[in-house]
Amino acid sequence: MTPTDQPAADGALERAARTSLVAQVGADVVGDHVRSEVEAPEGAVTCYFVCTQPGYPGWEWAVTLAGSDESGDAYTLDELVLLPGAEAIVAPAWVPYRERIQSGDLSPGDLLPTDEDDARLVPTFLAGDDDEPDDDRQQLRSVAKEIGLGRTRVLSVEGREQAADRWLTSDHGPDSQLAKQAPHSCWSCGFLVRLAGPLSASFGVCANEFANDDGRVVSYGHGCGAHSEAQLRTKQLPLPVPDPVFDTLTPEDLERF
Repeated sequence: MTPTDQPAADGALERAARTSLVAQVGADVVGDHVRSEVEAPEGAVTCYFVCTQPGYPGWEWAVTLAGSDESGDAYTLDELVLLPGAEAIVAPAWVPYRERIQSGDLSPGDLLPTDEDDARLVPTFLAGDDDEPDDDRQQLRSVAKEIGLGRTRVLSVEGREQAADRWLTSDHGPDSQLAKQAPHSCWSCGFLVRLAGPLSASFGVCANEFANDDGRVVSYGHGCGAHSEAQLRTKQLPLPVPDPVFDTLTPEDLERF
């Protein structure tokens, strides 16, 4: 609490606020008075000043003062902070890392555990019914894992739909520029490895080592120039190379010419 004595005439609060602010941060970073706002019925008022500190455009100093006696001839500095104004450059709203993570962000050794109620997964029959106690479900999962009966959870319908939508709209889908310029689609390519399960109706894996999508899931409507049945047109073929000619000239023959 820093008491600041000022006359109670018009503008007294503003002058008191500026005096207190300059004493704390220096006059070279304090600009014009912007506005004043009453904070409480007791008479606390916050005065706002332009911040001229380099690197803080649009920010404002907020100085809160309160009267210390009935006459109002003295004010007390309650708070002094630097706040962003309407045009200030501020950091974006915080988003938890779990919601910001993207494909490719994981490094070796990183773990990204799935939630127990992840909508993309549903329990298999080995995991028990959803209405079973958690202890019973955990015991069944431990047994299933130990004797290798199968997976405890598999993709749900929602999980499959999300994956299909993501793959179709990616660079490995039918609408990519590579696919639009391709002579044939992946459906008829000999390098396509079929998948199993519900997603096999629309997707496979490319096995052409020279293709951009080698080892990746591609939609049947995707395609590239490395299709197994792609053929060059006559005008696209390279010019034939003439047969080599054995040169029998010697340096002595050249000198005679």
